Amino acid sequence: MKKIGILSDTHGFLNTKLFDFFTDCDEIWHAGDWGSVELFDTLEKFKPLRGVYGNIDGKDIRVLMPESLSFKVEGLSVCMLHIGGYPGNYSAGFKKVIRETEIDLMVCGHSHILKVMRDPTHNFLHINPGACGNHGFHQVNTAIRLKIESKKMFDLEIWEQKRNL
Repeated sequence: MKKIGILSDTHGFLNTKLFDFFTDCDEIWHAGDWGSVELFDTLEKFKPLRGVYGNIDGKDIRVLMPESLSFKVEGLSVCMLHIGGYPGNYSAGFKKVIRETEIDLMVCGHSHILKVMRDPTHNFLHINPGACGNHGFHQVNTAIRLKIESKKMFDLEIWEQKRNL
């Protein structure tokens, strides 16, 4: 069994209370718009880390992270990219992934809107953890953690914290 922490759109800010939420996680996944290499370094020292770069990330992050990432965890096929859209309204880049790869879980960011929903057409789970930084229209920082075992996802929890305005 793996416990996974998922966040996105930090834009260079990381609320230290998030470390408590992710304490028991085996891995952290970041779906782009890191905002700084220092934030990457902090998370990498905290837990094993997977991630992709986002549209605001510069060359310093882009040399460390790919644009999209496909991998397996506990037999579950995962695809992560920053701009992915959502069921019924996917980005062109993610539509290509769907045509070429079978996935069980899609993780993306960009919208700053937390969404967890099943795609009824392609039968995979879509997760956008919302935004964890202080840049954007959102009023609450959000992140997600969940457990994965034998190709099953369960015990999904949401972290919310009023953002520092």
